[in-house]
Amino acid sequence: MRAVLCGYYGFGNGGDEALLSALLQMLPGHIEPVVLAANPRQMQKRYGVECRDRWNWFAVSSAIARADAFIWGGGSLMQDVTGRKSVLYYGSLMQLAQSFGKRTVAWAQGIGPLRDPWCRDYTRRVLAGCRAVSVRDAASAQLLDAWSIPHEQTCDPVWALEPASNPTAGSLRPPRVAVVLRPHPDLGARRQAVIIAALDQLQRDLGASVLCVPFQIPGDEPLARAVAESLEKPGLVVSEDDPRRLMGLFASVQLTVAMRLHGVLMAAAGGNPVWGLSYDPKVAQLLSQIQAPGCALDRLPDDPAVLARAWGEAYKGSGLNAEVRQGWAHRARANARVLTRVLGPA
Repeated sequence: MRAVLCGYYGFGNGGDEALLSALLQMLPGHIEPVVLAANPRQMQKRYGVECRDRWNWFAVSSAIARADAFIWGGGSLMQDVTGRKSVLYYGSLMQLAQSFGKRTVAWAQGIGPLRDPWCRDYTRRVLAGCRAVSVRDAASAQLLDAWSIPHEQTCDPVWALEPASNPTAGSLRPPRVAVVLRPHPDLGARRQAVIIAALDQLQRDLGASVLCVPFQIPGDEPLARAVAESLEKPGLVVSEDDPRRLMGLFASVQLTVAMRLHGVLMAAAGGNPVWGLSYDPKVAQLLSQIQAPGCALDRLPDDPAVLARAWGEAYKGSGLNAEVRQGWAHRARANARVLTRVLGPA
């Protein structure tokens, strides 16, 4: 059987590449995947599977026509925060697959935000036509309940992604602090200066080494480089495009300060303390679920000493214990059972 995998793949986003890795890990063995990607040659070389150019409508539609199944492969695909483009792109491909009579799966989705009434109605209609729907969070499940769409609430598949060893952090003296920031209108020069000053204080208090980890490559790299180079003791910028090695990196640090959702998740999955800087409801929700400290980006303290003290307290705390992490991984593997139910066993 052939299955077309559709997501935000090939854009250099560590979280979405991790979702693809988890999906490939969980696919039944008899499935031949075809990945729609922004850079198909690079992705095909990296993952060893057939890839098609997601912008080539003929290549995409012919891949769907020849496939047996179509899968939205994780993440917040149906959202209109940046306009209707995402909803139109992913929704139209799902509709095309459904019109061809393919087995369609909305897999490990985070639905919304959907502020536009048209986008909400369109998303509801497309999801109603799926053979199976799994969602990664309670808010998405509540929305589908309101729409009377059958679904299964699981959790983010990346919790079950197998990490690979990453010796990069080992070259730095512990304690090691990973910092995951992303450009955002609320993260201007003043707040960046506060974060840099707080990291300087943390280095003095703990003798810590700082790793700045861009998740979106190259989009996050200038900010990561600017922070690393502005520190009194310059930090190390670690750009890692292999999701499993990225998981391994977070397992080898003693504290993570993260804005991005999968930065928080990977640090928690690695069993080490994490402090979250929330710019999006999905980040705040995950921090609440794992009972990790943090604050909203627009409420970041103006005093670097206050921020450094909060990070120091997080460092002295503990990450999720092995039993809790195993529980998250077990729930994540429910996403594999959704695929088996629709696509059949290996």
